[in-house]
Amino acid sequence: MVTDAAIYPWQQALWQHLLDYVQQQRIPQALLITGANGLGKRHLAEVFAQRLMCHAPLADHSACGQCQSCKLLAGKTHTDFVQVEPDEPGKAIGIDKIRQLIVTLALKPQYETFRVVIIAPADQLNTASANAFLKCLEEPTERTCLILLTDKPSRLPATIRSRCQTIHCRPPDRAIAKQWLQKEGVIGDIDLVLNLAQGAPLVAKDFADRNLHAVRQAYFESWLQIADGKANLVQLAEQWQKAENLDLATLLRWMLNWVVDIIKAAHRAEVAQLHNPDMKKSLQALAEKLELKGLYRFHDDILKAHSLLNTPINKQLMLEQLLINWSQLNTR
Repeated sequence: MVTDAAIYPWQQALWQHLLDYVQQQRIPQALLITGANGLGKRHLAEVFAQRLMCHAPLADHSACGQCQSCKLLAGKTHTDFVQVEPDEPGKAIGIDKIRQLIVTLALKPQYETFRVVIIAPADQLNTASANAFLKCLEEPTERTCLILLTDKPSRLPATIRSRCQTIHCRPPDRAIAKQWLQKEGVIGDIDLVLNLAQGAPLVAKDFADRNLHAVRQAYFESWLQIADGKANLVQLAEQWQKAENLDLATLLRWMLNWVVDIIKAAHRAEVAQLHNPDMKKSLQALAEKLELKGLYRFHDDILKAHSLLNTPINKQLMLEQLLINWSQLNTR
């Protein structure tokens, strides 16, 4: 739970929209906050929860930070603040958690302000739990706001989406993102880390803090060695699958962007249009020797692999197959 109520600069319009609900005394029974990772969806939801639960909000409509409710939230002991999450990242939110939520919502909030429930990621509700959750939406309880967070709203049943007010977080203007990153102490090529993060400032800051620029370069060089037939792809897949400094979702996004840039380079795109302008020379060399038809197929292979990350798939075998496909693409 956030203890600092400051809203990110790119969320000011969304924050005002949420405050309008408060001022009009029309708090939605259910909010669906969508948008890519790294845009601050959870932060926005938690700051709004603080405001709804505060006993003495300030003149600017922010939470006071000093009342009993604010202190309980800061201490993560507020009984009217409920979070519903998978037991492990990537796992489904099972029906037992929703049944427990239904029991909780059958009781009145313990305090005189709002009760807030955050469900994240909401797209991890399985069929049974999503059907059970509909009961919460169809039979609203007093002074309760349900907030669903997801970067994949299409995976939610239409019956749930249609019963929520939707707030969509979008990547900020590049100048706003750069200014915020500079204030956060990020140095070096800020444009590059923003490109790598697909415009998401929080992801860009994490990349910079963990020096993932150097990590990405090392992975790219290994990827080129596979293309040149100079690396053992089975050993490399094992190494990548066990790596602790990088999650597979990020690696697959990088690989996807490398392929997209090769395709762009084949069409003589300007450097500014590339996700990886610092790698233009190597990407251009690949573009001159690879067939576009094969690149498009490999692009689809990566997308399919990414979609399977949250399933029980053998990830090492998945990486091996991707690297085999990449190797074969370079030997045709």
